[in-house]
Amino acid sequence: MIIICTFASEIYIINTMNNDSKVIDLEKVVIKFAGDSGDGMQLTGSQFTETSALLGNDLATFPDFPAEIRAPLGTVAGVSGFQVHIGNTEINTPGDVADVLVAMNPAALKANKNWIKKGGTIIINIDSFAKKDLDKAGYINNPLEDGSFSGFNIVEAPIANLTQATLKDSGLDGKSIRRAKNMFALGMVYWMFNRPMQRTKKFLQDKFESKPLVVESNIKVLHAGYNFANTIEALPSSYTVTKAKIEKGTYRNIMGNQATAWGFIAAAEKANKQLFLGSYPITPASDILHELAKHKNLGVKTFQAEDEIAAICSAIGASFAGDLAITTTSGPGLALKGEALGLAMITELPLVVIDVQRGGPSTGLPTKTEQSDLFQAMYGRNGESPVIVLAASTPSNCFDWAFEASRLALEHNTPVVLLSDGYLGNGAGPWKIRSVKDMPDITPFVAKEGEEWQSYARDTKN
Repeated sequence: MIIICTFASEIYIINTMNNDSKVIDLEKVVIKFAGDSGDGMQLTGSQFTETSALLGNDLATFPDFPAEIRAPLGTVAGVSGFQVHIGNTEINTPGDVADVLVAMNPAALKANKNWIKKGGTIIINIDSFAKKDLDKAGYINNPLEDGSFSGFNIVEAPIANLTQATLKDSGLDGKSIRRAKNMFALGMVYWMFNRPMQRTKKFLQDKFESKPLVVESNIKVLHAGYNFANTIEALPSSYTVTKAKIEKGTYRNIMGNQATAWGFIAAAEKANKQLFLGSYPITPASDILHELAKHKNLGVKTFQAEDEIAAICSAIGASFAGDLAITTTSGPGLALKGEALGLAMITELPLVVIDVQRGGPSTGLPTKTEQSDLFQAMYGRNGESPVIVLAASTPSNCFDWAFEASRLALEHNTPVVLLSDGYLGNGAGPWKIRSVKDMPDITPFVAKEGEEWQSYARDTKN
């Protein structure tokens, strides 16, 4: 039997099965997991993402970290979130508003109240909605009782209590039992979107290989959440997002900063040069430094400098010595690199500056994204000092633009600024694995020994 219904203000067709359970086919959906920093929302979101990727969905993600260090538990400032956008069509952003929100406490609900579609589904950990929890979140009245969320499909799930009941005889301590409640929420969402649990079970077995009790308990809670969602009347339907039609090949899920790092490694190999990174740690660019530091076996040299100026100047020195030289920064760090960037330009040295942009002026908002440095990248140097400026657009094509920035710098002896941002750097998407031998050649512009060569001389052949 075919039924027409609405989901988040859009019309879909329901296929009703013989057992009266309903499966709604969706073209795409945005899901957000939100809770305290210790609630495991990043892990929960990443597991849902990996599972969806293995099913062939196109996707984009964005982990949303709290801006305050060790913000009080249960407060809006301490909310951590993970948003994933999956579809059977091309997905280019993590989405603006969510179709489904999983809120582990009142603060998570409050922090995301404007980022859930009218008519969307909100799964609430109702065990965390006591008066003390509401007070911490800044609520005067219970928002579930005063009409604040009328028009939404509210699913009140006793996630904490059911997790404890599931593991009461497990032998785990109370803290470990409380930590497992994110698996209950994940199980519910797996049922809601017809996702298999095998990928997460394998992850738990590998991660906690030396702690079989932890593995067994988390898998048990995962199943408990799945079964709970299957039996409650508040979720009469489940949904499915079919496989996306994408180019054939072998894919993996990749974060933008990781893709950027790999793009530079590929370029260095193609140009037959060693790769040097001079970097001062700054959020959200630091993960490029972390990733490149893992690959000394590929000839990568990383230097953590004492400040932004030392970082770019060390890269200029490495470029002068013949390496593919890069330096990374975010937001205010680009301003500090301005004078040295002008030096690289006037001395015609190849250099790549990666700016993973963040929000706000001055020291800015490290955990918030904003494409705030375009004019500074183009014009933020004294004198006439033009440089090439490129910008990535998805987490996966950060690889391509890192490679292209390196090619342009090496073949034209000029600095290149590569712009990314917090969404791209911390976000993830499917990336088609490719071989370096299939990538474009890079021919560095190098002086031959013995020739009278001047970097500023015109190349009449070009």
